[in-house]
Amino acid sequence: MEFLTKCNEDQLFKLTKLYRDRLEQAMEEVSAEISTLLTFEKHFTGQEHQKVIELVEKGNQAGSSKLLLTLVMGKGSVARRLMWESFVTMRHRFPKLDKILNEIQEIDFEQFVNVNMAKGLPEVPSNLKGVQAKHKEVLSVQTQTLQVSTVLIKEKVKTFQLVDRYTELTVISALRDRKLVEHELLARGRDHEEWREKHLRRELEKIPVDCLFQSSFSWVGFLVQKLKKWFWQSNFGSSAVVSGVPGIGKTTMVQKIVHDWAIGKIYPHFQFVFSFKFRHLNTYNGRVNLRNLILDEYPYFENVLGELWKNPEGLLFIFDGLDEFKERIDFAGHRRSTAPQHMCTDPESWCEMSDIVYGLIQHKLLPGCSVLVTTRPTALHLLEVAEVSVWAEILGFVGDEQKEYFNKFYEDKKVAAAVFKHLKENEILYTMCYNPSYCWILGLSLGSFFTQRGRKQHVPRTITQLYSYYIYNVLENHGREIENPREVLLKLGEMAFAGVSEKTIVFTNEDLIQYNLQPSQFLSGFLMELLERDDSVRNIVYTFPHLTIQEFIAALAQFLTSDSGNIQELLSQAHRMEDGRFEIFLRFVIGLSSQSARPLEKLLGPFCHATICQVITWVKEKVEEQIKNAASKPDQTNLLNTLHYMFESQNKKLLQEIVESAEIFNLRGLRLTPIDYLVLSSVFEFSDSIRKLDLRNCYIKCEGLQRLDSILHKCRVLRLSFNELGDSGVKLLSVVLRKPDCKIQELGLEENSLTDVCAGDLSFALSMNRSLNVLNLSNNELGDSGMKLLCVALRNPDCTIQKLQLADNDLSASCVEDLVSVLATNRSLTNLDLSNNKLGDSGVSLLSVPLGNPDSKIQELVLKEVGLTSACAADLASALCASPALTILNLSYNKLEDSGVKALCEALANPNCQVQKLWLCENGISNVSMEYLPSALSSNCSLIELDLGHNKLRDSGVKLLSAALGNAKCKIQKLRLDDNRLSDSCAEDLASALSSNRTLTRLNLECNSFTDRSVPALRRIIMKCTGLACIELWDNKFSSDGQHQLKSLQGTRSGLNVELSAR
Repeated sequence: MEFLTKCNEDQLFKLTKLYRDRLEQAMEEVSAEISTLLTFEKHFTGQEHQKVIELVEKGNQAGSSKLLLTLVMGKGSVARRLMWESFVTMRHRFPKLDKILNEIQEIDFEQFVNVNMAKGLPEVPSNLKGVQAKHKEVLSVQTQTLQVSTVLIKEKVKTFQLVDRYTELTVISALRDRKLVEHELLARGRDHEEWREKHLRRELEKIPVDCLFQSSFSWVGFLVQKLKKWFWQSNFGSSAVVSGVPGIGKTTMVQKIVHDWAIGKIYPHFQFVFSFKFRHLNTYNGRVNLRNLILDEYPYFENVLGELWKNPEGLLFIFDGLDEFKERIDFAGHRRSTAPQHMCTDPESWCEMSDIVYGLIQHKLLPGCSVLVTTRPTALHLLEVAEVSVWAEILGFVGDEQKEYFNKFYEDKKVAAAVFKHLKENEILYTMCYNPSYCWILGLSLGSFFTQRGRKQHVPRTITQLYSYYIYNVLENHGREIENPREVLLKLGEMAFAGVSEKTIVFTNEDLIQYNLQPSQFLSGFLMELLERDDSVRNIVYTFPHLTIQEFIAALAQFLTSDSGNIQELLSQAHRMEDGRFEIFLRFVIGLSSQSARPLEKLLGPFCHATICQVITWVKEKVEEQIKNAASKPDQTNLLNTLHYMFESQNKKLLQEIVESAEIFNLRGLRLTPIDYLVLSSVFEFSDSIRKLDLRNCYIKCEGLQRLDSILHKCRVLRLSFNELGDSGVKLLSVVLRKPDCKIQELGLEENSLTDVCAGDLSFALSMNRSLNVLNLSNNELGDSGMKLLCVALRNPDCTIQKLQLADNDLSASCVEDLVSVLATNRSLTNLDLSNNKLGDSGVSLLSVPLGNPDSKIQELVLKEVGLTSACAADLASALCASPALTILNLSYNKLEDSGVKALCEALANPNCQVQKLWLCENGISNVSMEYLPSALSSNCSLIELDLGHNKLRDSGVKLLSAALGNAKCKIQKLRLDDNRLSDSCAEDLASALSSNRTLTRLNLECNSFTDRSVPALRRIIMKCTGLACIELWDNKFSSDGQHQLKSLQGTRSGLNVELSAR
């Protein structure tokens, strides 16, 4: 790697020091490997190596990588260079190392050399020490406590010390999708499972909050940013953006950062930190300057701001909640390039608020200062062209952080343990635990169920039930404070709905008055629990504690009015919104239409019955519509979302009616999560039978099957192909098949990495099962040994399998003897697919013996690409003449050639031959075979479908074939002659033969060399062969005029299709 090669000893030390905090993470999985290498090269002693290995063996990977780096830093340049060289060789196995090396490649080496990262802490001027101490004291007092709502009448708000209550959040040094359309409870909750798995595989690069500035994250981001902009400034200031969904803890994290700086715990290189909320900045009207902005918040800086401006490198500005900012910040700079007066470069100049924020982030104002911005994902697009050194995202709580939160939430540790256990057992609620705000709602709502007094109550299972109990608690504790809580909630819900519709989360006194809510009502605890009042700014503003509470109140209001209006149209409009703003609202509306709402009706009175009925009707119609349309991925996603709605309803009668009437639930290709499995299990649990469940390619694996175990036996058709189920998955399915009430008639298991390990369990299940008729095991690795085990079940007289697909399973002629014994005794098996196996002539010759048995039941035999030649043709022909049942034979992609076809033609001419469909695609057949085939077709009265595609019949062969096609005894309905090197020379013969044909319905002539000269003959075929429904002519050599002449015939006969382009 060129950058590392250029580095001398000091520069390599500098690079290692710069990246040390990140290397500690990146090396956790490779510390033992690197330590072994350094020991082999005699840089580590055996004792030092042993210490590293002991930490690895104890599971302390973080400690092992930290020790390893400490040892390397003390060993000299050769050891350091060897370590970096080992990173290069192993980078592609370890994503974090690869990311670091990719970043280093982007850095300009000269800029890296010139950057001074060894500067000591700047000295605070003596005249600023007093105000700095004052500022830290003020900030420390402002941020040292955390107020938490309790929904209890006696103690509405509890105050905690921040350090006692704060739980660390996981922050990653990347953004998953800067343009992600936000709705966190579903979108973020479901994809969070995947990210949690990645964390467990240690692929996420965590960034500690104290590394947002003055660390490798910010240094490298700064260097790369400057390289992209093609300019360099000596003043080093960086901007960091931290993104997170609502309630993820952005504001509390900012409070913790400010508090930790004030008490001297982090960021000692910043002399002053100023924190602002965009919500507060909205209250400023007209122009303002940075000086007054600071003095409004911190008036004690009146006489010293001039001194602060002199050292911008010591300043950190924090702006919280960009998504709430009413003004638009134009980081592309279009307005500023044409109107220089809008450029804010002086902290004393009067500017628009947006220009001040722009100037600080872009280093135009106080260049050298640092800026931290927090935002929801929905506003990230505003920052795409901004000069940002660090992009980070709050993942929320991961792993043990969730448990720690609940341990801190409850004073009674037994209650904490019981609540957390319940959450872990409920995937829907557990997926909410990554978000601190959800944890707060969960904590407030669930605690009472696990006290001695509340143990007999039904614990919430859905999010609607959870939020219903949350509002119930508010009403029960504060409802007496207000005369008509139903009316107030209706008005509040109307305002909440308008906010959801317009993506508004901050409300003013004017908004309250518009919806007939008096601001004075906030003297009561009732409204104070549902709306948070912020009077720390010049204009009072209100917000719901969390966006989902706003959405729940908006949904609740739909049931509190006596006039249901056109609720179905409202739901349809909401469902059509593609940005997801109504997704959770819809879940709540549907959830409230059922038993979930009953606790609230005790306190608010009965819900509008007409609304409940309309909502249920809408859900039913929506599901039925999506079940019919679920052929494409968008519709499948909509269907899955609607199944989530149905789960939310917990309406047993509705669920049973929808599930049992549906023809198919098609979720093919969707990446299902544990939450989806829970929803599917719950939605289907009330039904006795599911007609068809298509879960092909849904990434289910064995773990997913375990979660679906309770419903699998109810499916009549169950498709599980392409899911990496493995042998363990099929062993689980075998248990399902053995259930006495198993209804599975058709089971698809192709492409699931199955081997002979599972064959014994499957064979045992097939011997006991009395429902299964169709089993597809294609594209696995059962092998001959697995086939032998399956044959044990197939020989059982009670086995009900009628159709068995075993294509591409590593089978050989060795297993055919077992198959022969099956075919000799089995009376149920009618369809057998052995394609893409190495049976060879010997295997198929053996197989032909039971096929020719008068008692043979095989109706369809598929032997595509099994290595056949003309050597086995006579045995096959003999079986065709003798078999009373065989009507479909597929011999495509073999090497029968003309001599093999000659033997088959003799069988076709035999009056005892019952074959109706014969496929001979790509068998090396030439025009020679057409000397035998026409006579066979002329005398055969059963053959209706013939595939001769991808052979070499040429014009002379088709001319011979045409004679048979014109014979009245020929019954061919479907004929494939594609890719047979045909030209205009045979077109007239075909036309003459087919002009009087009344049986042919489909003709394939694609991939040949017909030109416009054939168009008249082809038009005659289309017009005079009146039974023809489809003719395929694409990939020939027609001009556009020729194609037009042929295509123009499409409308001349009902149902006629002239195909001139590839499907």
